[in-house]
Amino acid sequence: MNDQLTKSDIKKIQEEIEYRKLVVRRQAIEAVKEARSHGDLSENFEYYAAKKDKNKNESRIRYLERMIKTARIISDDSKADEVGLNNLVELYFEEDELSEVYKLVTTIRGNSMKKMISTESPIGKAILGRKAGERVLVQVNDDYGYYVVIKSIDKSADDDDPIRSF
Repeated sequence: MNDQLTKSDIKKIQEEIEYRKLVVRRQAIEAVKEARSHGDLSENFEYYAAKKDKNKNESRIRYLERMIKTARIISDDSKADEVGLNNLVELYFEEDELSEVYKLVTTIRGNSMKKMISTESPIGKAILGRKAGERVLVQVNDDYGYYVVIKSIDKSADDDDPIRSF
């Protein structure tokens, strides 16, 4: 995996693991016991659904634990005038003559639908460490790139996005 995670990301993942182990696992085991008590398992849809939910939870726990184990811990610190992790950045796209605001996040939290761009994406790589007012080439592939201008950087963006946004 080797995802880049901040200490804050690790903490949120650990919180989800703990919740899944202490709350969700207990509920899933009870659901399986309840469904099993209804009799013949060969035709008991509730039993199979409860087992599936239990296995899904266990799979998620293993996935999150493996993610932590293989993660590269990175710092979310950056200079006051540079684009860094968890910053809101207003970009002006020259080709489209349009401005958009994005939050720069770690790979695992990237979600373009929520305007959260990963530091591993072409645009994230291009703007990380740059300053407001800079014109930056975003190289998408060998044949295509486009220019953006960093209009502003907001360092006050909170980092309270739930782990479920991963």
